[in-house]
Amino acid sequence: MSKKNKNISPNKDIAFVLGNGNSRLNLKCEKLLDIGTVYGCNAQYREFDPHYLVAVDVKMVNELIESGYAQKGTVWTNPNKGIKDKNKINFFNPHKGWSSGPTALWFAATNGHKTIYIHGFDYQGLNGKFNNVYADTHNYKKSSDSATFFGNWLSQTEKVIKEFVHTQFYRVIEPGAFIPDKLGPQYPNLKHISYKDFENTFQGTIYQDKMIQKTPI
Repeated sequence: MSKKNKNISPNKDIAFVLGNGNSRLNLKCEKLLDIGTVYGCNAQYREFDPHYLVAVDVKMVNELIESGYAQKGTVWTNPNKGIKDKNKINFFNPHKGWSSGPTALWFAATNGHKTIYIHGFDYQGLNGKFNNVYADTHNYKKSSDSATFFGNWLSQTEKVIKEFVHTQFYRVIEPGAFIPDKLGPQYPNLKHISYKDFENTFQGTIYQDKMIQKTPI
């Protein structure tokens, strides 16, 4: 895939935070670069070039360094003595000590975007197995491994929604997807919408003929 990086969109009100749950495969990520600011996570640099890339796992940060991608200066992480080369790396200070996805969501909210769309925050596994776009690749678990415990990710996401009450969040999900009680109607600034709803707002941003049919359980 192309790794073209565009300038940050002049529409600073809108941001997209991209997790790596399999539902994110419905999305044409590059199409978002002209619409708003894109916050990616971890190995997404292998596919496309988001405006900001958040990675807190030291092994992934070192992969970004070894690949040369970190030289772009758009990688953000937490301080860690295991990072091989701190040149061009941006450090959260103070840092949250959170996982990459919720950290990226917090980063976007902190940067003042009025509307934030959340993709690939699936939380649950697929048929009890590891749910990640990059399963079976370097620095990731196997697709046959058990689903990862998501309690921390969920609690961290909830903290962002709760803190930034004046930010409107949209979590984009598939029909029948898991909606955690912690992300329920008690938060009027969070709505769960379908990929079709998202496409109606931003035409040409999803693969309509390749919608992922797996429902996390």
